[in-house]
Amino acid sequence: MFKSKKLRQNFLYMLVLIFMSGCGNDPATAEIDLSDHWTFKKTQDTLWNKATVPGTVHTDLMEIGEIPDPYYRLNEHDLQWIDKEDWEYRTTFTLTKEDLEKQHLELDFLGLDTYSQIYLNDSLILQTDNMFRNYKAEVKPILQEGGNTLRIVFESPIKKGLEKYDALGYKIPVSDNDLAAIGKVEGDKQVSIFTRKAGYHFGWDWGPRLVSSGIWRPIKLRSWNHHKIDDLFIQQDTLAQSASLTAQIELSASEINEKSEIEILVNDSIIKKQEVALAVGKNKFTIPFKIENPELWWPNGMGEQVLYNIEVKVISDSYIDQKSHKIGLRTVELIREPDAYGTSFYFKVNGHPVFMKGANYIPQDAFLPRAKKSNYEHILTSAKEANMNMLRVWGGGIYENDEFYQMCDEMGLLVWQDFMFACAMFPGDQGFLDNVRQEAIDNVKRLRNHTSIALWCGNNEILSAWENWGWKNQVAEEQSQQIADTIWKAYDDIFHKILPEVVQNFDGNRAYWPSSPESDFGEPESLEKGDAHYWMVWWGKEPFEKYTTEIPRFMSEYGFQSFPEMSSVEKYTVPEDYDIYSEVMKSHQRSSIGNETIEEYMLRHYKRPKDFESFLYVSHLLQAHGIKVGIEAHRRNRDRCMGSLYWQINDCWPVASWSSIDYYGKWKALHYEAKKSFENFLITFEEQADSLKVYIVSDSLKPVDAKLKLRLLDFEGNAIDQWEEQVVVAPNQSKSYFTIPKRDLINKDISKNVLLQGQMIVGEKVHTENLRYLSPYKSLDFPNPELSFEVHENTDGFEVTLSTLKLAKSVFLSSGSDANFSDNYFDMLPNTKKTVSIKKGANENLASFKDKLKVITLVDTFTPDL
Repeated sequence: MFKSKKLRQNFLYMLVLIFMSGCGNDPATAEIDLSDHWTFKKTQDTLWNKATVPGTVHTDLMEIGEIPDPYYRLNEHDLQWIDKEDWEYRTTFTLTKEDLEKQHLELDFLGLDTYSQIYLNDSLILQTDNMFRNYKAEVKPILQEGGNTLRIVFESPIKKGLEKYDALGYKIPVSDNDLAAIGKVEGDKQVSIFTRKAGYHFGWDWGPRLVSSGIWRPIKLRSWNHHKIDDLFIQQDTLAQSASLTAQIELSASEINEKSEIEILVNDSIIKKQEVALAVGKNKFTIPFKIENPELWWPNGMGEQVLYNIEVKVISDSYIDQKSHKIGLRTVELIREPDAYGTSFYFKVNGHPVFMKGANYIPQDAFLPRAKKSNYEHILTSAKEANMNMLRVWGGGIYENDEFYQMCDEMGLLVWQDFMFACAMFPGDQGFLDNVRQEAIDNVKRLRNHTSIALWCGNNEILSAWENWGWKNQVAEEQSQQIADTIWKAYDDIFHKILPEVVQNFDGNRAYWPSSPESDFGEPESLEKGDAHYWMVWWGKEPFEKYTTEIPRFMSEYGFQSFPEMSSVEKYTVPEDYDIYSEVMKSHQRSSIGNETIEEYMLRHYKRPKDFESFLYVSHLLQAHGIKVGIEAHRRNRDRCMGSLYWQINDCWPVASWSSIDYYGKWKALHYEAKKSFENFLITFEEQADSLKVYIVSDSLKPVDAKLKLRLLDFEGNAIDQWEEQVVVAPNQSKSYFTIPKRDLINKDISKNVLLQGQMIVGEKVHTENLRYLSPYKSLDFPNPELSFEVHENTDGFEVTLSTLKLAKSVFLSSGSDANFSDNYFDMLPNTKKTVSIKKGANENLASFKDKLKVITLVDTFTPDL
């Protein structure tokens, strides 16, 4: 309908004017999104090229054909020159005489990456040095009727980092995740810590080194008359039969008016009016109000996510300005109390202890503006579908876009929010500290209205690195104790003073935790208190069974790697790369022990796969098996451990990693397994010296009458033994309901071709079930399952109905589609049927789907024994 964004914006603005004039008031504020007509170039060049805003230098260079896809094969390594250059962006926009008659006009830069000088009509109006901050400038005196030129010069973050590195006089410890060697940085100097920029841009053990620059969030030109609401915080004070809240309003005014009025509306109904006096300049108002008989907001799986739309209007003279937020009413408390195991660490929501089920989240792309609303919807919907109730936004990425938190609010996904510091010590000069303080204020104020945020956390793994990775002693020995003390003081200032003060001052009802992991403020992690990152599985090569004994109070990180599936690998490789030790596959693996560690663990549990594609598939099964052991151990021991957040849910580029969803959005076996293991009810088995204990874990707040049914089956479908028990499943706890002596399993001498099935049956419905194999997978005698399937088309997609005569282990369906099957990598018991579905792709029909559909099981991936 509209040929440009500006026409659309002007049309919408006119609608607002018409509506507000009907109400008897003129809108006090208006804004224009300056996203059109941008060009860019290297500063020393003369030719300007088309640019996209929001965007990055790398994506703009790709768009004009100057560079190839950095994710394809080894291209990343040839593109390290980009971050050593300075870049310039420019646009023009037109203003009318009426535009300039507004009392105030300001430019609002929501995200500039990172070092920049900003010129408006050749006047320097701002300089920036923090990717995470919001920068504003009053520009009315500089603007002119007709054309205006906005120009932004981005300095190389590497050159700026080297200047600061060389000027410091001592060396600050940084983890090897700063991939300076790949980045071809002078002397392999790790300069990431000097720049307030997403740490993962400099590389990580799952990410590329692609240090971007650019306008990564929108730029707004905002105009206003008389007054403007700068910020609105809806603080929840108490929650009972009524909800007591406070609207904290920050407002700028250009005129005095002693009889202005503030209206508070809840779901479009006015519930409070208050007369106020406006003074010229900054004004702050604190207005209490109540919502009677509130409906509560609950985490995913526990109830509804009721959100109230709360709007504040400020009416003064003939002008009105308004701001609104959608708010859920709930209480979230971090409980740390002495108990039999040490000190608890768990979240209580609406008065109930809640076991946190979820994963760690990283940015969805190395080039941030490429993550669109559909990408957020996919990852967060996938988290919800996998029965998660918490995501941890990890500290080496970004404070996420507003839409991320809005979706978490709507889906019942609580957020453990790190501040953006990870795996490095940081400078402590006053300029750096002041920058950090303002960064924290900007982001706490931006995000604090979101119901989903449960915790503010200072950093990722820095305390562990200082105390447990040897950094403290290394600095003292190689430099001096004085330098070690200086470096620690910077840590103490940032994480024990500045950040908790900001949280207390601007979001005082939420808890602050200085570092993940740790036992207490400044105390390294332990299993007795605080949260833990357990990495002896993977980095320590310990067996998966260690998850059953190393039980912390809250497991905020643990994980195991797998490769992407074959259809994903084909997108960034060619056939000559199809070997896990090829240069391309090794480059798309950033863990220093990666591919060989996957192989080593795989051969502990499985027979050697027969080819590359089979290796990828079995790596998924291996990862899912290991993390299932961990999730079940954590949930089974919920009297001690009240959270299980595996590393990680998503990827930022195509890579072998710990993710459960690959870069292209494909669910790995782990994500399907997490969906089962995170169900509200879980049957789980605990092996003891002479018995197998059967637990039912419940996250429900109500008791359930059920039947526990256990069957010992062989792979042909014959029932060897069976046990049944009527139980009352206790609410919100884990409990052992049955014990099977091992002699009843082992004495039958059939452990290589039997499994134990556990079912929780409510009425006639199987509420949940689980399978346990009695020997390692590589020792089991899996039969040819004699699996068959039929395909049917419906309105939205396709259904595949599978039938098997014998046990079908780890059934995997692939179709080349970007969509995910409703279930995958599943076991089918003998003489059973199962139907799975998948959404239809563009230009896809029944014939094309059938042609591409492949179905395999575990036995198809090994060379038969001769």
